[in-house]
Amino acid sequence: MQNEEPLQPSRAAKPQQGEAPLLPNMYQDWFLDYASYVILERAVPHLGDGLKPVQRRILHTMKRMDDGRYNKVANIVGETMKFHPHGDASIKDALVQLGQKNLLIDCQGNWGNILTGDRAAAARYIEARLTKLALDIVFNPKTTDWKMSYDGRNKEPISLPVKFPLLLAQGAEGIAVGLSAKILPHNFGELCQAAVSYLRGEPFALYPDFPTGGLIDISKYNDGMRGGVVKVRAKIEKRDPKTLAITEIPFSKDTTDVIDSILKANEKGKIKILKVDDNTAAEAEILVHLRPGTSSDKTIDALYAFTDCEVSLSPNCCVIDDRTPRFVTVSDVLRHSAEHTKELLRQELLIRRGELTEQLHFCSLERIFIEERIYKDKEFEQAPTMDAACAHIDLRLTPWYPQMVREVTKDDILRLMEIKMARILKFNSDKAEEQIVRLKDDIALIDRDLKRMTDVTVRWFQSIYAKYAAQYPRRTEIRSFDTIEATKVIEANEKLYINREEGFMGFGLKKDEFVENCSNIDDVIIFYRDGTYKVTRIQEKVFIGETERSKAEKKKADILHIAVFKKNDTRTIYNAVYRDGRHGAYYYKRFNVTSITHDREYDLTSGTAGSRVCYFSANPNGEAETIKVQLKPNPSKRKMRLVFDKDFAELAVKGRASKGNLLCKDDVLRIQLKSHGGSTLGGRKVWFDWDIQRLNYDEHGQPLGEFHADDLVLVILKNGRFYTTNFDPNNHYETAQELLRVEKFDPHKVWTAVLLDARYDLNPYCKRFTLEVAAATRGKHFMGGDLEHSQLLLLTDTPYPRLQFTFPGGDRAPLEFDAEAETTVKPYDALRGTRVTTLKVADVVELEPTRFPEPATDEEPAGDEAPAPAAPADEPAPAPDEPTDDEAAGPRQLSLF
Repeated sequence: MQNEEPLQPSRAAKPQQGEAPLLPNMYQDWFLDYASYVILERAVPHLGDGLKPVQRRILHTMKRMDDGRYNKVANIVGETMKFHPHGDASIKDALVQLGQKNLLIDCQGNWGNILTGDRAAAARYIEARLTKLALDIVFNPKTTDWKMSYDGRNKEPISLPVKFPLLLAQGAEGIAVGLSAKILPHNFGELCQAAVSYLRGEPFALYPDFPTGGLIDISKYNDGMRGGVVKVRAKIEKRDPKTLAITEIPFSKDTTDVIDSILKANEKGKIKILKVDDNTAAEAEILVHLRPGTSSDKTIDALYAFTDCEVSLSPNCCVIDDRTPRFVTVSDVLRHSAEHTKELLRQELLIRRGELTEQLHFCSLERIFIEERIYKDKEFEQAPTMDAACAHIDLRLTPWYPQMVREVTKDDILRLMEIKMARILKFNSDKAEEQIVRLKDDIALIDRDLKRMTDVTVRWFQSIYAKYAAQYPRRTEIRSFDTIEATKVIEANEKLYINREEGFMGFGLKKDEFVENCSNIDDVIIFYRDGTYKVTRIQEKVFIGETERSKAEKKKADILHIAVFKKNDTRTIYNAVYRDGRHGAYYYKRFNVTSITHDREYDLTSGTAGSRVCYFSANPNGEAETIKVQLKPNPSKRKMRLVFDKDFAELAVKGRASKGNLLCKDDVLRIQLKSHGGSTLGGRKVWFDWDIQRLNYDEHGQPLGEFHADDLVLVILKNGRFYTTNFDPNNHYETAQELLRVEKFDPHKVWTAVLLDARYDLNPYCKRFTLEVAAATRGKHFMGGDLEHSQLLLLTDTPYPRLQFTFPGGDRAPLEFDAEAETTVKPYDALRGTRVTTLKVADVVELEPTRFPEPATDEEPAGDEAPAPAAPADEPAPAPDEPTDDEAAGPRQLSLF
């Protein structure tokens, strides 16, 4: 904790007689008084009980009014005004906020909705009472310090004896003068467990838990100190490929805020949606309907990037301690609360011990007074005055004084004299002795607890955890968020054009040369013939036809290449050949551009005056082509090779500042592309988005695996046809209703299919085959060979499949068929495989296999990882990090029956 001087209200110095008031000094002093009052008495919670003054007064008033029944909020507000001098509106608002936290106040009626932002009904229509939790942990008049209210007519608590870290459970937010506090709410059960861990000397950690649920990234929480930040996201799920449902919203936002932000993002073209429906009632439910051809995975990321579905909260744990504002951590607050609870429990034990001691003291005196029949003494009965009677009793009790727990006073003797005759007549020595023994045992137990206050406090927190924690489960899921790049998830809402003649580019040049689709927040990279390049922000129309070098040479800059720039893109490789100076040697190089400063010019050449780029290519997957170089004849050189080839694959990819390798020192006539090459960057991970039926590299949809230059994508349709394609993200595929499976092609994988043979009365046949031969030819192929009218019932890639055939009517027992044992592997176009039965079948399903392939050893790797199964037509593909139902159940199968 930081140490600051306590805030003390000042008083403006009164001017001496004959002097003019010093207005600047008066305003300065008055402002300090006002600031001190707002900080201490209005906006910032106190460390002791975790409450602001208005909250403390409301709870005190409700305790005074508590009879177990609900009270009208209007009555509570009116009674609270006896203690709080700031009007009924502020009291009612504070009471509603306390009630919406669902901890201390049991609410009845319309108390508003924290999800929709709806306000509570008028105070005359709603009712409230204290919860059992509040009665257990907040109040105890015996351990409460009191002060007079603002008008001196009533007593109010200085601080309530809260035996729980209430400040962390409720959270708090307030803005004072030059100071603010923002403490996020935490989970009830976790606070109890953390307090127990602290008391036992064990480490603990606390993280926020919000009543609105959602997801939270606490990597920068900084234990609630100022300077920390947490990211909170809405919980978004897919209802179907065209509908997203927001079921939990970020803390501090309501559904109106979220919906407005979604509509604004749609208006700006950052996302593409049809409409938004708000079905929020007891739980949040916002339905976002997507436009046709829109990826749901990409839209989810865009919602987090451009709307209030993701917000950042900056905690600032500021509390009042000993009339001084302090900036602390939530762990400090919990430690203080645990120690404060221990002290309150110790005070309660001491008070209880004192009460039991008084009972034991009087019981002992009463027993002696009655058993010794002191009330029958002649001196007692004939005592002339009360003082004489008391003196006689005191004299008779003197032999027993050493056995007393404390000194006998006159008040004790007067109390003995008030014993009624009925009590004396019913007195039982044995019962009196039992009571004394019981009181001594209770006192001994308290003494034992006082020596073990840590264990007592641990039992206290464990008891309230067992009693109440189940009512407050954690609602906010803790996750680690990946940073979403806005340029990757924004919809391509614009088109990039260029006017090379005039040197302009932008998305407003509709009549000029089209470059590619883009968004209005994208960056553009431009390469010039003189070797300079730069990255600039896209605009409606901007002039790019000039560089610093072209200015110096008073020439127009020749634009060589323009494209949308992707920051930190390591796969886009630029291959270039440039001349170093006006008459220098020629160099060739490969480089990437991952991040540079906007609108700053860079040079891919050595920077020599007169340098010029002679050949340039941009390769999105790191391809390395072969070029054909033709030299100018030189009469001075008799033996000169005028034409030669160079393969860019021979070069390593280096930084943009590298000079490159020497190509030649002679003059070059021309450079031409001879042949395209493959990627030199290794495999590229590819995903298939079932919502839009497109491939992508942005981790949207089903992962297909890592693809190299010659790898193919296998597409299987529900009608039994299949074909292969490359992994170009521009490929188009059939609809989700037609697709059965999309995966990385493995020519050695053995497939098992069950078909109804069109030539033999639709009898079921089982085929086992590979698709190696089919991959060599273009076009679609049918798994039934030439039998185009055959029907595919089931397809699986399980190595040892067991199939079960059931028959119509249910009279015949199901037939089990071991496909691997009964069927040999043949080409896919074989006319038919093994006939299973001549009977008509009602259904065919795959059973759990009884045999499995031997696990691959380190010396013999198993090959590529098997792809995840395709999603059914009526539901989206599973997320990459979630197991599919088939994977959880066992072998994968695709049934079309």
